[in-house]
Order: sequence, then C-alpha cells, then structure tokens
Amino acid sequence: MSRAYAEVIGDPIAQSKSPAIHGFWLGHLGIDADYRATRVGSCDLREFLNTRRADPDWRGCNVTMPHKQAVIPYLDHLDPLAASVGAVNTIVPENGALAGYNTDVPGFLEPLRPLLDQTHYFRMARVLGTGGAARAIVKGLASEKLVIVLAGRDPAKARALLDELDPAGEHHAASIAHFADPTDFAFDDREKCLDLVVNATSLGMTDQPPLVFDLRHAPPGSIFYDIVTSPLDTAFLQSARAAGFRTVDGLSMLIGQADHAFRRFFGALPPRDRDAQLRVALGA
Repeated sequence: MSRAYAEVIGDPIAQSKSPAIHGFWLGHLGIDADYRATRVGSCDLREFLNTRRADPDWRGCNVTMPHKQAVIPYLDHLDPLAASVGAVNTIVPENGALAGYNTDVPGFLEPLRPLLDQTHYFRMARVLGTGGAARAIVKGLASEKLVIVLAGRDPAKARALLDELDPAGEHHAASIAHFADPTDFAFDDREKCLDLVVNATSLGMTDQPPLVFDLRHAPPGSIFYDIVTSPLDTAFLQSARAAGFRTVDGLSMLIGQADHAFRRFFGALPPRDRDAQLRVALGA
C-alpha cells in the first residue's frame, strides 16, 4: 500500500534534523505519512525532480545546501517571495507543476518577531555570509527596515547581493576578515536600538573551520544569531553568551521554516505548543 511522503534533499544530507522535526509533528497529529532525507548530487537534480513529479505519493521536498538556487531552472513557477530572494527551500507539486517557495525568510524572522514588533530609533544587522541562506536573511531583515552590513570573503559579491535584493536600502558591504580583527571602535548610545550579529555561513559547523569574530565589533546589547544546527550551541554563540550577549540558535530558524513547509506538504498546522518537547527529542 502506498504512503504519502515528503523529504529533504541536499548534499551532504545525513546531518539534517528535518526528518526528526517533521516526523515528530506527523506522529503527534496522527498523520499517516513519512518524511525522509535524500542525498541528491548537483548533477542529479533534474532527474530527481522529474521522477518525483510523476510520483502521486510525493508531497514535496525541502531543499538545503547546495541546491537552493540550482533547483530554480527545473521548477514551473516561483512564489513571489522565492523569486525576490532568488532561492528556494521548499518545492511542492501543484496540479502537475512544481512550485518553489522560500520559508527561510519567515523561519528566520520568527524568533525575532517580539523584538521586530517594537519601535526602535535605529536597527542594524551585521550578517556574515553571502550564500543561499544569507539571501533569505538579507531579504527578511531589509523588509523589517534594518540597515545591513553584509560581510563575505568577496566584498564585491556582498555589494552585488545587497544591490540585487534591496537596491533602495542604505546598506554596506565588508570583508568577513574585517570582523576577525580587533577593533577599538566606540559605539554610540544603543538605547532603544536593535543590533543583530548573524552567522549565515557554514563556518563553525561540524567538520568546518571555526568562525572567527572579535566581539568588540558587536554593539552593546547585540543579539547573536547562528543558523548552524550541528553543533547547535556553536563556539560563536558560546563566546557571545559568555560576554553577556543574548543568543538565538539555528534550531529556532529550522523549526520556524519547517512549520511553513509542513503546512504545504501535509495540509495541517504543526503542534507548535510542543516546541519544548521537540527540542528535547532533538537533543537540544
């Protein structure tokens, strides 16, 4: 007997926590369906999507590194948000067509929403990274009226990304190496300001080089947000917390984006009142 299923694709994919998240929600809601992790290489994307398109049991897939931009040519249409971001992390079959969505934007913003709903004199985010996840983060933060300093190995790429995603914004590009060096910059009064420092790179991830960031680049009261989920409590977050900064871990974004994808895959609202239990199940 066939069974409905969704999945997450990427390369590598073994580290993904998405099957555990969706499996937890499916179990608690009593939905008879599966959620899997499938390794798909870059050269196999077209064949994979053509095969899934013809599978009546397939409800869609999440897309992770390195395919968030590479899948776009193989889709029939994009949701306006995904089109504006230029990256897709959720694919859903709709009447025989493949539709691409980006749930990273609302997922990233979700844990920040209580702060974003407040009034501030000034909002600034230092975002490290220029990949697919950074695209969603920049788009989301720009929509919330933050001035963004985008740092990458190539400042010209960072500048081009800012100009593409928010050409009217007064944003700044920098080298990621700039934030590794000490600074004696004297920040002005940050009362009623919102300052974020976001790691949108894979640096600090298991088996990856560490992210080197000198904390003196962070204004007083900054919130440090790391989208890495393995390990969940990264050295970046640990050092920030030890210095008295507030932190947000990558599981917050992962659960938030999974919420929006789950609704599209299975037509149901995930039991978010069980987030604490879900975190325990994930070993967080």
